[in-house]
Amino acid sequence: MQHKLLETWDKGNGAINAWLAIPNAITAEIAAMQDFDSVTIDLQHGLNDYQIALSMLQAVSTSDKTAMVRVPWNEPGIIMKLLDAGALGVICPMINTRADAEAFVGACRYTPEGYRSAGPTRAMLIHGADYIAKANDAVVTLAMIETREALENVTEIVATPGLTGMYVGPSDLSLSLGYGPGMDHTKPEMVAAIMQIRDACKAAGIKIGIHCGSTEYARKMIAEGFDLTTISSDLRAYAAAMGQITTEMRA
Repeated sequence: MQHKLLETWDKGNGAINAWLAIPNAITAEIAAMQDFDSVTIDLQHGLNDYQIALSMLQAVSTSDKTAMVRVPWNEPGIIMKLLDAGALGVICPMINTRADAEAFVGACRYTPEGYRSAGPTRAMLIHGADYIAKANDAVVTLAMIETREALENVTEIVATPGLTGMYVGPSDLSLSLGYGPGMDHTKPEMVAAIMQIRDACKAAGIKIGIHCGSTEYARKMIAEGFDLTTISSDLRAYAAAMGQITTEMRA
């Protein structure tokens, strides 16, 4: 299996993750050519559906980057379908309770660890005939913590068997806590909440990730012990680059 993310973690290093909101296999291929550890296709707030996600997974497979997806919701059908399409990691939004986390992990694991249905159509083609035997250890499961309820339940959530880690959704978390949406938080109350999640993950021996708006903040989070950082998205990077070009030309 091509699993650069696990290789990076095995070395004790923090990983950097690309985020794909644009529904296009070429942009996915370009992202996979860069020095990321993983590439995540966003089916929640990104503009992607299953069919284009399949093509994007194929594009990412031309590299050694770990192909991941953010699913639209904690719904077993789409989770299993994207795993069968070859994704090696799943980020699931709005995990608020231990029961939510157990349902999420169960959809990503074959029996006896979960209830994933056996039919890894493309996954077996690209990951090997023994895919089912090794999938439970290979698939990364990251539960998004992004509400006040999840923060209150974080100790119970991080203890979920089979959960690889938590992924902080800073904008929704900030909104839920009454501070308005946004990333790269410096407000003491938000920093304290984020570090509370980090500390719970470290105590449970699982990974902790976060979505960042800038490379400066992402580097800071890695220095603070975060295991995975995402910087912006392909859509925002494209818009920023095009805006810079036109601004320079109009000047």
